[in-house]
Amino acid sequence: MLSISNLSYFIGGRPLYENANLHIKPKDKIGLVGQNGTGKSTLLKIIIGDYQPTTGEVQKAKDCTIGFLNQDLLSFQSDESILNVALAAFKETLQLQDEIDAILKKMETDYSEEIINRLAFLQDRFESNEGYTIKAKAEEVLEGIGFQTSDLDKPLRTFSGGWRMRVMLAKLLLEKPSLLMLDEPTNHLDLPSIQWVENYLKNYEGAVIVVSHDQTFLDNCISSTVEVANQSLTLYPGNYSFYKEEKKIRMELQNNAYENQQQMIKQTERFIERFRAKATKSNQVQSRIKALDRLDRVSEVVNDEAFVNFKFKFSQKSGRDVVVLDHVSKAYGDLVILKNTTARIERGDKIALIGANGKGKSTLLRVIDGTEKIEGDRSEGHNVIKAFFAQHQLEALTLDNEIIQEMAQAGSKKTEMELRGVLGCFLFSNEEVYKKIKVLSGGEKSRVALAKTLISEANFLLLDEPTNHLDFQSVNILIQALQQYEGTFITVSHDRHFIKGVANKIWYIEDKEIKEYPGTYDEYEFWKSQQLEVKTVPNPTEKIEKKPQPIAPKSSPEAVQAKKDIKKLEEQLSKIEKEIESLELLKSETEEKMADPEIYVDEVKAQKLQDSYQSIQSSLYELNAKWENLVDQISSLQELAG
Repeated sequence: MLSISNLSYFIGGRPLYENANLHIKPKDKIGLVGQNGTGKSTLLKIIIGDYQPTTGEVQKAKDCTIGFLNQDLLSFQSDESILNVALAAFKETLQLQDEIDAILKKMETDYSEEIINRLAFLQDRFESNEGYTIKAKAEEVLEGIGFQTSDLDKPLRTFSGGWRMRVMLAKLLLEKPSLLMLDEPTNHLDLPSIQWVENYLKNYEGAVIVVSHDQTFLDNCISSTVEVANQSLTLYPGNYSFYKEEKKIRMELQNNAYENQQQMIKQTERFIERFRAKATKSNQVQSRIKALDRLDRVSEVVNDEAFVNFKFKFSQKSGRDVVVLDHVSKAYGDLVILKNTTARIERGDKIALIGANGKGKSTLLRVIDGTEKIEGDRSEGHNVIKAFFAQHQLEALTLDNEIIQEMAQAGSKKTEMELRGVLGCFLFSNEEVYKKIKVLSGGEKSRVALAKTLISEANFLLLDEPTNHLDFQSVNILIQALQQYEGTFITVSHDRHFIKGVANKIWYIEDKEIKEYPGTYDEYEFWKSQQLEVKTVPNPTEKIEKKPQPIAPKSSPEAVQAKKDIKKLEEQLSKIEKEIESLELLKSETEEKMADPEIYVDEVKAQKLQDSYQSIQSSLYELNAKWENLVDQISSLQELAG
């Protein structure tokens, strides 16, 4: 469907990609992963045509349509209602509706046969485009990603950037392009909306490429992972969890190959140094010098996993009760958030506060902090020292401070060496600690603010969406830090990977009350699924009305022949897929052999292996081209077969 061949892209002389290759097939569900700055978003912009590659090309099938959701859409404004903005996905159908309306108006005075025939034609087209259901489809998608029914007629302009982004996502999902590209789609979604989008993408008929730092989201909706690293694209045939495990294996193999090769290089260099001056060994020396020059060097493994190990110091432990809420109510005018609810946070609680946006999670966090006026009683336990992290604290950082200066202001009384150790855990090393806050990215500022919060010697942390703007590595650092934290915390988050890693209790707001599940998120999810099953079990006393089954229409001779042809082509397709699988396995085995330094001692053997590898690559290219051609033929015949 879409092929990226020998792609190179340079920014100011620095290669972001060099001879990168990727083939995207129909119905592929791809997660694009890699460290920040490696070029994930750039690749999507190259595919869409916003950026032109330095060398190489991007080829796509004639019927391939591309839809792209990126953060630039945050600035989109319109006075149209959000329902009408989403309905713009059905451009052709809306045009048909406009023409039908115009003809109906014209028929008030004109009853000619030509007008009547035109109306019949347009109405048939409108019906075949499912025009009578487009409004219901748009409403379903908008409500699925978090809008209330009462919101649908409100102008887009009245919503914040995050909610406008949801509308653009809805429009894109309704357009159903052949290739759907989503850049950080979960950034502005709450947990129920994320889960709805997951289910939608799993059943999406086209291909999908997703860039996301939400590991659980990727696990639930992708079937293959493409890593962007070392200016190339590496395909892993599985979800994100598979990719992590497979990468460990590949890194271990590469590390073994690297160490073996380094040992061989040292032995060869010692031989050359020892016998360089001996005339009787000159031919052997020259042969080994040439072998080293021709050697394809195995790269040293760079482990991008970060491990945190620092001790949190408390000047004093809190009492057993940290915060107690007793018959608390909170409302903003007619909007009731909490009503006569009671809850208790005890020392050692690690609480995740979850749920849909608009339920009052951030308000509850401020109630617990004691900064929100309430009805009822809030009491704080003995020796409780609080620290509150929220996104607005990024703006509270002193822009002209260096990172190390900002950390020193956290009041921890740590030495510069100790602060450097903490910053090293949060991926700021060496001279980076002297960077000014004003030059940092959003993710880097989040890391600084989180590091300040964690070293503040507080024994009770309140964390509002701490994983926003963080990449995989930074989220894992935060998880490790909180796992080592011996105090108490409550966090609001939609990141399930993060919640699974840190929480021992789950809180949620239901019927204006705080509800608690006394266990981990995985246990909560299982309990919740059991509750849903109980609700959906049919009553055995109820009669189930059997609906009459529709009678299938008789197939035309052309449709019958098309079905026979499809069957033959699918057999060919299956055969080619097996050949591709065998060749890819052979390619992998050959690459492992090529990583063995011993093979290059024998020049003839090494050259044969290189030739074999090139032959495998060429065969794979031809088979992939045949595969794509067969898929196109089958797609065309399926339309004819009905």
